[in-house]
Amino acid sequence: MTASEAAALAAPGSGEHGGHDAEALRSLGFWLYLMSDLVIFSALFATYVVMAENFAGGPTAKELFHLPGVLAETLLLLTSSAVYGLAMIALHKGDAKGVRLGLVVTFLLGLGFLVMELREFAQMIADGATPQRSGFLSAFFTLVGTHGAHVAMGLLWMLVMLAQVAAKGLTGPVAGRLLRLGMFWHFLDIVWIGVFTVVYLLGVV
Repeated sequence: MTASEAAALAAPGSGEHGGHDAEALRSLGFWLYLMSDLVIFSALFATYVVMAENFAGGPTAKELFHLPGVLAETLLLLTSSAVYGLAMIALHKGDAKGVRLGLVVTFLLGLGFLVMELREFAQMIADGATPQRSGFLSAFFTLVGTHGAHVAMGLLWMLVMLAQVAAKGLTGPVAGRLLRLGMFWHFLDIVWIGVFTVVYLLGVV
């Protein structure tokens, strides 16, 4: 049985249209959530752009940022997104083992990204570049830290979905949650590309 067939059988509601309506409502609600997240990140990007040159005599972006390390973080996150796409292909084929493998690899790559980011934060703080040091650093830690918090939430969500796929298989509700998790993870990739460009690349120019 394919994932779409499972979704048709397992969808909640009194009938086929009721199940489709419920799933469409969940998707709409999740899109609204992503749009609200987009507003939040837009505000954080705008704040960073305004504060980017307010160093208050402290370390500048050129002094702090290590591009090779950030590039490695970027490759980890982008690769994780590609692997999640492969997991979604497995989902549409009804391949539960392929879905679980894709989730595990995506989780490990995302965890690697998060560990590298936390190490970067720890090194900056150890060098005295704390959020309280300047407007630039306050905006930097807020923007990049908010993205990192979202990545951590995504990793927790993946663990939950791994447990659900193992316990329930690729039922309709599980497939819907996996698709929404994919939307969330790809959204974080897009935001990170913005962070990499606006914060890191422009910061060292």
